[in-house]
Amino acid sequence: MRRFLRENSLSLGFGVAFLAALVGQSYAGYLDNNNELAAHHEHLISYGRYLVSSEFGASVMENWQSEYLQFTLYIVATVWLLQRGSNESKPLDEAGLESDEKEKLGAHASPSSPKWARARGWRRQLYSNSLGLLMGTLFIGSWLAESLGAWTEYNNDQTAHMEPTVSWLTYIGTSSFWERSLENWQSELLAVGSMAVFTIYLRQRGSPESKPVGAPHEQTGP
Repeated sequence: MRRFLRENSLSLGFGVAFLAALVGQSYAGYLDNNNELAAHHEHLISYGRYLVSSEFGASVMENWQSEYLQFTLYIVATVWLLQRGSNESKPLDEAGLESDEKEKLGAHASPSSPKWARARGWRRQLYSNSLGLLMGTLFIGSWLAESLGAWTEYNNDQTAHMEPTVSWLTYIGTSSFWERSLENWQSELLAVGSMAVFTIYLRQRGSPESKPVGAPHEQTGP
C-alpha cells in the first residue's frame, strides 16, 4: 500500500484536493444561493437540490471547459510552436510530428510499447493523437454542459422576472454567454503563455516543470 501511494501520489494528491475543493465550492454556493433566495423572499432549497441545480452545474462546467481548452490548445500548439529558452517548448530543431523512429512507432516500437503503437493504419493514427482528441472532446462536452446549465439558469431568471424565455441557440449568441466564457478563457491562456516565458529565466529546484537551476537561459526544452 505504501508503495502504491508513493508511486501514485501526484494523481492521488490532486484527486483528493479536487474533491475537497469541489465539496467546498458546492457548500459555499449552496449558502450563497439560499442567501440570495432569502433576500428575494423566495423558498430556500436543500443542499441536495442545489447539487442538481443548473446554477451549480453551470458554475462547475464553466471552469472545467476553460481548463480543458487550455490543455487542448497547449498540447496541440506545442507540436509546431516553439519558444527559445523555455522548458515548456520542444528543442528548436524538433518542431512538427517527428519521425516514427523517435516516436517509437511501427517497426521502431519496443516490446514494451503500447499495442496500438505497433499497429498499422487507423489504430496507430488514432493512438498517435489520442491525448489531444480526448482533451478536445472533454472541452467540447464541458462547454456544451456549461452552456445548457447557463441557458437554464438564464431562463429561470427570465421567468422569475416575468420576461420571455429564449432558445438555446439564441442564448449562446448573447453577449452575456460569451462574456462569461471568454472571461475564463483569457485567464487560462494568459497563465499558459506566461508559464512558457517564466521558465526561460526562473527555476524551481526539483520540479520537472523547471530546467535545472544551473541550466543556461537559452537552453530550450525539458
